[in-house]
Amino acid sequence: MADPKLLATFRKPFPEALAAFRLRLGNLVPTRAWDDLRHSAHDRAFVVAGALKADLLADLAAAIDKAIAEGTGLEEFRRDFRAIVEKHGWHGWTGEGSARGEAWRTRVIWQTNMLTSLAAGRWAQLQEGGFSYFVYRHSGAAHPRLDHLSWDGLILPADHPFWQTHYPPNGWGCGCRVLGAHSRAGAERVGGKPGKKLPEGWDRLDPKTGTPPGIGKGWDYPPGASVAQTVSFAARKLRKWPALIGAQFGEGIAGIIERAWPIWVAETQAGISHNPALVGSLSSDLVRRLDEMSKAPASAEIMLRPGLVRGPKATRHERKGDALPEELWLTLPRHLRDPQAVLLDLRSGRLLFLLRAENGAPQLAVQTNYFLKGAKRDNRQVNMVNSAYTAKPDALRARLRAGSLRLLIGELPEA
Repeated sequence: MADPKLLATFRKPFPEALAAFRLRLGNLVPTRAWDDLRHSAHDRAFVVAGALKADLLADLAAAIDKAIAEGTGLEEFRRDFRAIVEKHGWHGWTGEGSARGEAWRTRVIWQTNMLTSLAAGRWAQLQEGGFSYFVYRHSGAAHPRLDHLSWDGLILPADHPFWQTHYPPNGWGCGCRVLGAHSRAGAERVGGKPGKKLPEGWDRLDPKTGTPPGIGKGWDYPPGASVAQTVSFAARKLRKWPALIGAQFGEGIAGIIERAWPIWVAETQAGISHNPALVGSLSSDLVRRLDEMSKAPASAEIMLRPGLVRGPKATRHERKGDALPEELWLTLPRHLRDPQAVLLDLRSGRLLFLLRAENGAPQLAVQTNYFLKGAKRDNRQVNMVNSAYTAKPDALRARLRAGSLRLLIGELPEA
């Protein structure tokens, strides 16, 4: 059973888990058995074994989302589960027919989604942090799996194949975790044990499960890895390619960026992520317009710093009352892909993206061809979001009339 302290945190709003879980809400997959989907397929899909109807899955997903977002916990999810089962007339699910069976099934659904969502968020954090070493930490469960306990304190390089099969959770209810470090000394500070070595035969597959010893069937993969790796790869490619080619590529992977983005936002809000993230790309039309004006960007990617979500700038806008709402932050790539308007600030050279909203005009200012700190020698330029807040349309119209702004795409919101 997972660490009670870990499970207790799920009774509070938990942004990392919510973000990772929401990556899967756009793909509700009907399944007859729990292992119909395997490994990284779960990174992009929400499933409940035996739930074959789309509307049933949607309601179950909403109940889990509520449990994570509002911190309502297992008992509230059980009440929602009973109402959903009755509403849809769902029968034949494992555990049906007894209070004990229902209690077991609801705990499995709730706990599995919580633990894997958390693990996916942590995996993205570890990849983004560029750590050299990972440290395996046991959950501290009262009745531990002996194999899992034997890995507690294990220090291995981040690229060691062990993590591709042993990154937790490593079975139903496993609450183990992995911490990152930039050095072996740092690994010891977070609980690593320098003398611990991998046991002999750690990667030998059990013929009954098809997984290494101590790993439950179907749990031999790192949750969230496929999404994190895809987005990281995309960011590197976009930075290297000419802007027009990058814009076309960015349009093709927009859905992947959109699904991965909430994890970074949640980690940033929790003070975990400290590196810029890929939020989208300049459109092909916008690149052409800038090229016609002899202001062509070197590349197409749009990056955003954590400080705009959580930091002095974010705090300043919160105090002024013009900060972007949390829901918009979580869906920013989609809004950025279809802006109300894009303007060019002729004084600063920044692009102003006005996003569609019912109230006000959420604005992102993007500096094209921005040199990353200490990177001029390598000519590593990116397009970086410098500010994000709700602007006043009247002020933008005044600047348009004065000639300090130029409208490139779309139109300003009505007064």
